[in-house]
Order: sequence, then C-alpha cells, then structure tokens
Amino acid sequence: MNHAAGQGPATSATNSPTALYQQVKEYIARQIQSGAWQPGDRVPSEQELVTRFGVSRMTVNRALRELSEQGRVVRVAGVGTFVAEHKPQSTLLSVVNLQDEIRMRGHDYACDVILVERVAASIEVAAALELRTGESVFHSVCVHREDGVPVQLEDRYVNPRVAPDFISQDFSGIKPGEYLLRNVPYDQVEHVVDAISATPDQAAQLEMPPTQPCLMLTRRTWTNGVPVTFVRCLHPGNRYRLGSRFRADGNPAFG
Repeated sequence: MNHAAGQGPATSATNSPTALYQQVKEYIARQIQSGAWQPGDRVPSEQELVTRFGVSRMTVNRALRELSEQGRVVRVAGVGTFVAEHKPQSTLLSVVNLQDEIRMRGHDYACDVILVERVAASIEVAAALELRTGESVFHSVCVHREDGVPVQLEDRYVNPRVAPDFISQDFSGIKPGEYLLRNVPYDQVEHVVDAISATPDQAAQLEMPPTQPCLMLTRRTWTNGVPVTFVRCLHPGNRYRLGSRFRADGNPAFG
C-alpha cells in the first residue's frame, strides 16, 4: 500500500532545530503509532520522502535505517520498506501493578496522588524519553501505601506523544501506572536498581528517617520502539524487597 499521497502537504524540514533525519523518522513513527499505517503497509519510497521533506536521500536513508534497527520497519532490497509486524511481548522483568501485588498479600492498599502536571523536560528526562530538552512532558508523583505505611514513592514522566490523554485523567480512581498499563501496552522494559539515600523531601513523603537506606527502581518502557514512560520508584529498604522468579527461557514463573 503506497502512502505517498493523501497525507497532506509536504512538511518543510529546514525550519526546525530537530535533526533532519529525526523529523523524517518521527513522521514515519507517528503514522505507525497512530495506526494510520498497519503492519505490512508500504512506507513511502526514499524518493517520495526526499520530495516531501526537501532533504537528501542520505538523510532519508538514515531515518529508515534506524527505524529498521528498532524493528519498526522491514526493508526489502529492490522492493521497498514496509511496516513491521507486531512482536509478542517478552521481557526479563515484568511490570507489576503494585495495587494488585499488595492486595494479593491480603493487605490494604492506598495511593496518595501528590501531583499531576505538564513540565518542560530536563536534560535527563529528555534523554530517557528520546525527546528534545525543554519539550513538554507529563509528570506525576504518587505515594503508595501498604496497610497505611508508605512503601513506594513513584516519580513518573510520560511521553505525551504516546499517551496524550494522560494529563486529563482523574487519578482518584485508576492510578497513573495502572492507566498506562491498560492503555499503552509496552513491548520493551528496562529496569535498573540502585541503593541510595533519600533526600529530606523524599524521606518526609515516605515517613521515614532520612538516614535509612532505600532501593531505587528506575524503569523505562517502550511501545513499538517509542519511549512511553520514565519512572523512579523509591522504596524504604526495611519495608520493601525487589525480586522475581523466572524460568530459564526468561518467562515469569508462577505458582
């Protein structure tokens, strides 16, 4: 299926600070993410993209090459470039709904949503979400409680490109993490765990002594190669343990 026509007027790539190849790449990614282009659909040819964006063939080739490396498109020599088939989720660590986890232990769960806001991405957040520094992102902070005791301080940043309705949600019911799990299925996840000391503000939110050690779980998730969320979950060391059990093939072991 050729999408060279019917996509609106050509976009100029010369008046934006974004790298030229990145503009082409983001355009294709948006068409795939929105569902406008389905798996198996033909992506416009290099020459069609050169004409549309007014850039060099080398620039277009780089954009297509990176999308191919991310598994979002498939390039067939002499035939063209096509939207890749969706692949089943397979991750080393699963993303668990903390509410379900606590209630499965027979304990009471509660969540204090401290704030939900739109902010300009810092250098760190922009890098994590593969956005430009200063670009608008969504930010939420929550304290999760088990039997009334804080067990996790969740500091989350969300990519508006893949979850545009996040900011308008009423999180008095469904919580930010649960909303994303339900509405933006991930196919890649990265987990990093560090032992750190809480700042005075973090210690106050967790109702713990500032000298007490903590575990910080930093998580990033992707859908179709596009970052969804960057979240740091801080746990008091004496109230929470991080762990999992998996079979040798990498799938979770239950029961």
